[in-house]
Amino acid sequence: IRNFKILNFGEMAFVHLDIRCLYTLLICTAFGSTLCSNAEIKVNPPQDFEIVDPGYLGYLCLQWQPPLSLDNFKECTIEYELKYRNIDSESWKTIITKNLYYKDGFDLNKGVEAKIHTLLTGQCTNGSEVQSSWSEATYWTSTQGNLETKIQDMDCVYYNWQYLLCSWKPGMGVHFDTNYSLFYWYEGLDHAVQCADYIKANGKNIGCRFPYLESSDYKDFYICVNGSSESQAITPSYFIFQLQNIVKPLPPDDLSFSVKNSKEINLKWSIPRGPIPAKCFIYEIEFKEDDTAWVTTTIENEIYFTRTSNESHRLCFLVRSKVNIYCSDDGIWSEWGDEQCWKGMRLKQQQQQKKTPKTSD
Repeated sequence: IRNFKILNFGEMAFVHLDIRCLYTLLICTAFGSTLCSNAEIKVNPPQDFEIVDPGYLGYLCLQWQPPLSLDNFKECTIEYELKYRNIDSESWKTIITKNLYYKDGFDLNKGVEAKIHTLLTGQCTNGSEVQSSWSEATYWTSTQGNLETKIQDMDCVYYNWQYLLCSWKPGMGVHFDTNYSLFYWYEGLDHAVQCADYIKANGKNIGCRFPYLESSDYKDFYICVNGSSESQAITPSYFIFQLQNIVKPLPPDDLSFSVKNSKEINLKWSIPRGPIPAKCFIYEIEFKEDDTAWVTTTIENEIYFTRTSNESHRLCFLVRSKVNIYCSDDGIWSEWGDEQCWKGMRLKQQQQQKKTPKTSD
């Protein structure tokens, strides 16, 4: 009679576990680097992550070094996912890059925060993605002075896409000896530049007339206005904008009209003078017919419209211009051009004169 052994519950569990381990070993051996090995892959986060201020008034460099122990991942693609924002912003900007740095503009009136981690993909992970933990960094400009010492009502206008002028008011409660200085930078300049032509009131700087700004359009323009006083610290103010978005063109001129019949009128004007291309304008026209007024817009430098009544005694036009959405994201309306009015019977007389042929003497 053969010997039989009855296994107790604990021994049965051990045999079952042993069979599972053997099964897992066979699967891993058969398929090589599969999910079995992927579960063990770990990668370190980037080293020495920091936010560096090169002195460009808000254009910062986020930089890092490769993670430790990359020798085992030579067959992998190594990338970095970077997230950054101004502190208190609702959303992060996200960049995926193979580089060891990234540059962008920030509002230095607020702090900056960023985080980065390593991404592994490729043969060594069988196409799945392995992520490291996050490395984090923050940056603040040195705080000094009470917030009320910052300038007020900063206003910058790029007149006719040619001349930039900025003006401001002194901070509240600053001492009499306080004076402000403006610095600016945009990509293409070697360093931040101080204003060379200040607008002054009572011997204090309240604005800046900028020189010709070569190749400055369609890129971020950075400004810092800080101050000095022997009796108190002054908090600096930072601004970022693009010049094409603050253009104030000249108003149209040479406004003229012609009457085609008793009601239809053709209104024309000249394109504003200066370097702004004709395709970049939008116009706003204000009509006044007796006691009625209305406004419309057009991208052409002429418009047809119909009078509300043949009996109107007074008809007036005003036109102003602005850079349109095809050339900028925003803009400033020009001043209104000279108002042109026609009164009484002049409309009918002009219409009749156009219909009456000239006779030679």
